[in-house]
Amino acid sequence: MNINLCRIITLPKIHDSRGNLTSIESSLTIPFEIKRIYYIYDIPGGSERGSHSHKQLEQLLVAISGSFDVVISDGITSKRIHLNRPDFGLYICPMIWRNLENFSSGSVCLSIASLPFDEKDYYRTYKDYLKALESKKI
Repeated sequence: MNINLCRIITLPKIHDSRGNLTSIESSLTIPFEIKRIYYIYDIPGGSERGSHSHKQLEQLLVAISGSFDVVISDGITSKRIHLNRPDFGLYICPMIWRNLENFSSGSVCLSIASLPFDEKDYYRTYKDYLKALESKKI
């Protein structure tokens, strides 16, 4: 996969004097059907999350509260994306390495995934990820 397939998706934002509302709908506001939702919170200062790639899973990451950086790589090119708005999500396609870092105090990262959890879908080391990329070039 190519890192340029990853992109920021602007989510709908309905403004009201009582507060804002953002909704996410399978295959409408995001390019996949939702199979799993989870969130990461109470992240200790200096901690990193992610540090893996998925073989098939597509993902949308949203900073529901606070901010954090997502560093993505396709084995050749890397990009750092700063997420700090609950109406922006970072779409990450399969076979992209991701690392989440620089979490602000009180930040919450929402993850929306195209597949249920399956350990077999992960590359847990960058070395294994690069090997997989190399084998797909045949």
